[in-house]
Amino acid sequence: MGEHRIRGEALSWLNEAREDLRVAGELIGLGRYSHACFMAQQAAEKALKALILARLKVYERIHDLTELYSSLEGHLTLPDEVEDKLPTLSAYYVTARYPNAGLRQPSRSLGRTQAEEALRIAEVVVEAVEGAIGEA
Repeated sequence: MGEHRIRGEALSWLNEAREDLRVAGELIGLGRYSHACFMAQQAAEKALKALILARLKVYERIHDLTELYSSLEGHLTLPDEVEDKLPTLSAYYVTARYPNAGLRQPSRSLGRTQAEEALRIAEVVVEAVEGAIGEA
């Protein structure tokens, strides 16, 4: 894959991450907190994958945000409080969607507090990746 094509693909992933952030915010406004948590996780995942593609020229097929972030050592530094919250945000990939995957009924168990925190963490990740991709 050529350098220009890789950058275009990375920017496509980043654009989808931005869209997922917008949707997460809209879902919070609708009171759909478990879905907002999942979309926030997706935004962070897509942003990290965008940077991995841009910098490492690799397409990752994993969903673990901590592992994705670890692979970017030396290419991206997140604030400690955001890095510490990545495992929680990462878990929403499963727990926010499936009954009995940690929560019996995610749609009733996850509330506004969790959704707003998930969105805030995802926003920091996306913004950090935007800056890093701009430098690539």
